[in-house]
Amino acid sequence: MKAQMTPLEEIRHSSAHILAAAVLRLFPEAQLDIGPPTDTGFYYDFDLDHKFTADDLEKIEAEMKKVIKENQKFIRMEVPRFEAIQMLKDFGQETYKLSRLDDIPDDEAISFYKNGEFLDLCAGTHVNYTKKVKAYKLLSIAGAYHRGDSNNKQLQRIYGTAFATKDELAEYLEMLEEAKKRDHRRISKEMQLFTFDSEQVGPGLPLWMPKGTVLVEELEKLAKETEFEAGYDRVRTPHIAKESLYLTSGHLPYYEESMFPAMEFEEEAGGDKVRYFLKAMNCPHHHKIFSAAPRSYRDLPLRFAEYGTCYRYEQSGELMGLMRVRSMQMNDAHIYCTSEQFEAEFNAVNEMYLKYFKLFGFDKYLMRFSTHDPKQLGKKFVDNPELWIKTENMVRDVLEKSGINYVEVPNEAAFYGPKIDVQVWSIIGREFTIATNQVDFAVPARFGLEYTTSENTKETPLCIHRAPLGTHERFIGFLIEHFGGDFPTWLAPEQVRILPISDKISDYAKTVLAELKAVGIRVTADLHAEKLGAKIRKAELEKVPNVLIVGAKEAEEGSVSVRSRFDGDRGTMTLDAFKTDLVDAIQSRKLQFKPKAD
Repeated sequence: MKAQMTPLEEIRHSSAHILAAAVLRLFPEAQLDIGPPTDTGFYYDFDLDHKFTADDLEKIEAEMKKVIKENQKFIRMEVPRFEAIQMLKDFGQETYKLSRLDDIPDDEAISFYKNGEFLDLCAGTHVNYTKKVKAYKLLSIAGAYHRGDSNNKQLQRIYGTAFATKDELAEYLEMLEEAKKRDHRRISKEMQLFTFDSEQVGPGLPLWMPKGTVLVEELEKLAKETEFEAGYDRVRTPHIAKESLYLTSGHLPYYEESMFPAMEFEEEAGGDKVRYFLKAMNCPHHHKIFSAAPRSYRDLPLRFAEYGTCYRYEQSGELMGLMRVRSMQMNDAHIYCTSEQFEAEFNAVNEMYLKYFKLFGFDKYLMRFSTHDPKQLGKKFVDNPELWIKTENMVRDVLEKSGINYVEVPNEAAFYGPKIDVQVWSIIGREFTIATNQVDFAVPARFGLEYTTSENTKETPLCIHRAPLGTHERFIGFLIEHFGGDFPTWLAPEQVRILPISDKISDYAKTVLAELKAVGIRVTADLHAEKLGAKIRKAELEKVPNVLIVGAKEAEEGSVSVRSRFDGDRGTMTLDAFKTDLVDAIQSRKLQFKPKAD
């Protein structure tokens, strides 16, 4: 069946074919794998002994321009399987394409697309002529395993982007440049927020430095306050558990490859060896807490919250700063409720998301509602078609009634129930997945979780898994890029820096320091023997939101001269007025932005 694409997807898909055609002109020995459109552009995977360089990208892009100028027509051809095999062999592209041909079911049409001398096994669709591609750019080169399997050969992937107009392309490229400035790894190094030591600690295991730890603790404080107001109870669970816990939950068959290898111990009693795993998720532990006491319908809903540290053995090639790590602190909670309570509870979780969006200035968001595939029941998803339909309808109803911006995505649910992945866009328009909200109708029954109903019968509760702030690691990585390191005062690792204009003012600077510390403000005083201009520049580079300059006049008046990264020069204020103003901004968690990174 002919695949349907949007006009932009067709431009990007056609750009991938034009890229491959250009590569084969320059490197005829290259073997092609796949080249699909993506949400931000396109890519194509190549098997080639020659290692692509930045200079090669320029040459390939120039050759793409020639292909486009030739205004080649995209021609679709449907052929029987035996003919498709011969066509790939004649074109010299049987290495990977024949295996892709095997993926096509016997009852589906086999199609090729041809433009000029280039031929590709492809379901389509494309623009009519190559000249329809007018705004494109090759961006980068990366390694990519064939079929995403590290046991297979690593190919070379060329990434590019394309848009309908040159203005849209220019806007996107400008966003990428701004994103480079805001890269959380670069900013963290400048601000000393976190570090990694792959040699002795291990890849993907972040070490939080003092300033980064402030971010962690401020977010945890925010979550605890928010969850306390919403009626959550806090719990704590260990970092490891026996294999049997994860067998009961059903996680091991699905996630063992993503978990750290088991540790085997000989138990004191009996001498049998028992396997333990590092905790990859908190939910089985919370289920055991629920089952530790008799539960009645009068107790529900029960909301257990924990900042539990989890460990997942992400592939080394997938690790990326704080965005993909192996040790993570999850803003996790599990809500146990009746079917009648579900709508209110699920909606309350979504309302909590919206509260956080407003607090951090996330103007654009999208809830990705993931459902199951009936064909995958018993394989990818728990085999209970009635509960799948029931819970998906329940989630859909809540989303519709609340008016929340969402899109429905098939075949991406959790194995135990439908889920929502929360997509947000940073201030510069970059998209991130930061959180999740899931329904679990299967695992509570595996643990025998029950509550006594008003009719004195036993029922299994529904469970809502939710993590509005996701993991500290990923969320902070996003916030670094969202704010460009210019955190609002309430969140900033260092909220105030005092700069005396000479050594003679050091005593007054220390007095100001003590008064601000006394009301809980994170403040330092730069008493080094440097010129004031150098001190100011240092504070700017380290993105301190409030700088207080004090001289003889300020010392005599009990005042401070205030410079704000957000509001500029605020002039002279009494120390008491500044203190009151700042404490209010911190306690109210006032949103502040400095739009461009330095």
